[in-house]
Amino acid sequence: MNTTSAASAEDLRDQMVDRILGSQHLAPRVEAALRRVERHRYVPDASLADAYDEKAIITHTFPDGTHLSCASGPTIVAGMLNALDVQPGHRVLEIGAGTGYNAALLATLASGGEVTTIDINADVAAAARRNLDATGFPDVRVITRDGAEGAAEHGPYDRIIVTVGAWDIPPAWWEQLVPGGRLVVPLRWRGTTRALGLVKRPDHWDCDWIFLCGFVPMLGQPGEHSSAIDPDGTVILHYDIDQPIDVAALQGVLAQQRSEVWSLATVGSNESFDRIWLHLSAVHDGTVRIEARQPAVAAGLCTPAIATRSPALVEGDSLAYFTIRRLPETPGRWQLGATGHGARGHHLAAHIVDQIAAWDQDRTADPHLVAYPSTTPLSSTATGKIIAKPHTRLVLHY
Repeated sequence: MNTTSAASAEDLRDQMVDRILGSQHLAPRVEAALRRVERHRYVPDASLADAYDEKAIITHTFPDGTHLSCASGPTIVAGMLNALDVQPGHRVLEIGAGTGYNAALLATLASGGEVTTIDINADVAAAARRNLDATGFPDVRVITRDGAEGAAEHGPYDRIIVTVGAWDIPPAWWEQLVPGGRLVVPLRWRGTTRALGLVKRPDHWDCDWIFLCGFVPMLGQPGEHSSAIDPDGTVILHYDIDQPIDVAALQGVLAQQRSEVWSLATVGSNESFDRIWLHLSAVHDGTVRIEARQPAVAAGLCTPAIATRSPALVEGDSLAYFTIRRLPETPGRWQLGATGHGARGHHLAAHIVDQIAAWDQDRTADPHLVAYPSTTPLSSTATGKIIAKPHTRLVLHY
């Protein structure tokens, strides 16, 4: 439990905000809200240091230990609020009540407006209600409901923010947002999750902000399959339901001849290469996530760049995955490349290296992304890779 003085909490909160400002610009109003709202009071079972550290704090779990709800890390909270651009008097809907902390920040930003937060789990909603009441935010409306339904009875909304990992954009969020309103949502496609800032246009969403993130998945959106491709179940592919991945054809592929292709690109220990995944998703329908558990890595069976989550490409009975290797001649540097298996493994590895080269030309570039409700025809000007979900079609290109 927290035992440190309120003055120390204020110091830690200021340090938290200063740390965030070192990595991203924040609107003055967002900065002020983060300095004002006491995060530690929404995670009373965490230490004061942990409450203001750069970490997510798990607050609810399922009986099997799977995470149900958490307080997200402060940096992604701040970034999403900044992208949401809440103004005084706004009506705001939040999907995923969590601890109530984010709703308190929203209420601070939307002074004179209304904030409604929804959670599918009654225990999570009740905890958020208690925390909000205890911290001076009794006017925030807390509802126990499937967030995919929204809350039409309290809309329409100027802003909608989703604080759980979504795989699709339900129709209710489109219908309940005003024209020109903003939706900020952590959306998952091709095995990676990005927080998106979306503006509602007459027939589509325009994306003007993309940020790497990870969130507890939203319940009720089973958009992915997971299947092992080795006899011991130590290498798993995670792929979307719209992808025609033939897992049976991939059984034993890692035992086939290994083909390595290396790029000219290198990174230091603290340099990010996550946007390579976006490049792959924007050009290849077979982009998936590969996960190699420790026995597979130790045995050299499968050695992705990040063992738990790296991009891979699949075509028929062949695959290739993104990997890295140390450069002995330049300590602290890693070379980026790909490893392929199967008849087209070398081809797929070369394709990954092509996208590494494209990323290397501008390492901070994000794709142009537009999202269309599935009931809306695509514009004749929509060009790029189309990723079809039940309720949404993403169109990406560089």
